[in-house]
Amino acid sequence: MMNRICLVGRLTRDPELRRTNTEVAVCSFTLAVDDRVKDAQGNKTTTFIGVTVFNNQADNCAKFLRKGSLAGVDGRIRQRTFERRDGTKASVIEIVADYVTFLDPASKNREIPNEEIVYDEVRGETPADESKNLDSIEVTDDDLPF
Repeated sequence: MMNRICLVGRLTRDPELRRTNTEVAVCSFTLAVDDRVKDAQGNKTTTFIGVTVFNNQADNCAKFLRKGSLAGVDGRIRQRTFERRDGTKASVIEIVADYVTFLDPASKNREIPNEEIVYDEVRGETPADESKNLDSIEVTDDDLPF
């Protein structure tokens, strides 16, 4: 038996991060996935799918994903049942993500909070600015692998 699913979509709201009693990080969000086929009126249809992520990946999702972020999810489908406060039973189908890929260019460039940036006062640039000027790199024949 196989239970795998891969989805690409956009978050409908900011992810929610919480912790279990044993301090395991749990992040949940809803992914809007467009269907390839259109309805009878020619409009595209969208499916909204709940996603749950655990541990370190949950922390990273909470840090780097926001409402509207494009994300790829690889995981498995899980159905769980629970009892509502009014005593009725309910069932929900969701995705338990094994891997979440941040596909938005904005999420790749987002700074990690509390990251210290070193500023070179003499040259007036940060180390990230240095990597933009690749003309200044000197390479000798001994450095080449061929």
